Amino acid sequence: MNYEILYAFVMATAALAVAPGPDNIYVLMQSITYGKKFGLATVAGLISGCLIHTTLLAFGVSAIIKGSETIFFSIKLLGALYLFYLAFMVFKSAPDIHLGETHIAKKSLWQLFRKGFIMNVLNPKVTIFFLAFFPGFLFSNELSTVIQFYVLGLLFMVVSFIIFGLIALLSGAISDYITKHSGVGHFLKWLQIFVFVGIGVYILFSDK
Repeated sequence: MNYEILYAFVMATAALAVAPGPDNIYVLMQSITYGKKFGLATVAGLISGCLIHTTLLAFGVSAIIKGSETIFFSIKLLGALYLFYLAFMVFKSAPDIHLGETHIAKKSLWQLFRKGFIMNVLNPKVTIFFLAFFPGFLFSNELSTVIQFYVLGLLFMVVSFIIFGLIALLSGAISDYITKHSGVGHFLKWLQIFVFVGIGVYILFSDK
């Protein structure tokens, strides 16, 4: 078992979770507007949905790995290219982080959990991202690929939950900091680009 690969996966996941996107901005605004527990309910729903994507990936890609080395390499190549594409799209985007422009209807904790879960499960971009991200981080020659994908999925969920949860709990301070420091958007933009390109390069040169 290669623990260095797992450490790299955790660090990459953490960087991706910190970088601003629709999910963590939504969590931030829900927490600012209605309170921390509503933000945490949203986080729980979003993260729970990742289990579905992990299951699809674990059983689908594991069968492909057993069937053809060439197809698996093609998946990794397309995954790396997709990550480079994401980096390019971030490069083209504006670095500004806009808060307070999204109007969010207040819902119960259960409604927020359910909405976060459904939003995640029905988002095909999450499945594509998992397919691009996970195969390059298989970390063991002894464990089955199904188990390895579940380990990666659970690590992704835990790390993302911790960071998204901190966003909900520290929403007020984060909002004030973003408002007072205009340069934070530029830093997070280049962080995303660096992470996407770095993961893409790693996947291209990683062994199965």
